[in-house]
Amino acid sequence: MNFLSRLFPESIFHRKLSPSAERRLRLAQARAEESLIRAHVDNALMFVDTLAEDQSFDRAIDTYIRVMGVPEPLASTVATRALVVLGSDLVPFRRRHQQDEQAEDTRPALRLNDAAEARQRSVKRA
Repeated sequence: MNFLSRLFPESIFHRKLSPSAERRLRLAQARAEESLIRAHVDNALMFVDTLAEDQSFDRAIDTYIRVMGVPEPLASTVATRALVVLGSDLVPFRRRHQQDEQAEDTRPALRLNDAAEARQRSVKRA
């Protein structure tokens, strides 16, 4: 159950929505929720920067969540995403880039045409 579904229950609509309207509503709801999370993360990071001399980054994030009254599970999402941003700032770009390249090298090669080629070979033999 997402955050906005608690704020906007189905009962506020007097009639049942059509399936296409329901899908559009869900997409708009997801987009609004993502914008809300992004705004909280940006503001939590501003708290971290502002309070850097007085508090550790994790304590500054906790302070932001407490002061702003961010409810769970939204609070956990905001804290995690803020920590991800801070972590990516700590790891030098070159090292991250090398890790990304290594991750790509360890993936198996895609063999998208294998089935089509095998089918063509079997048709030629027949």
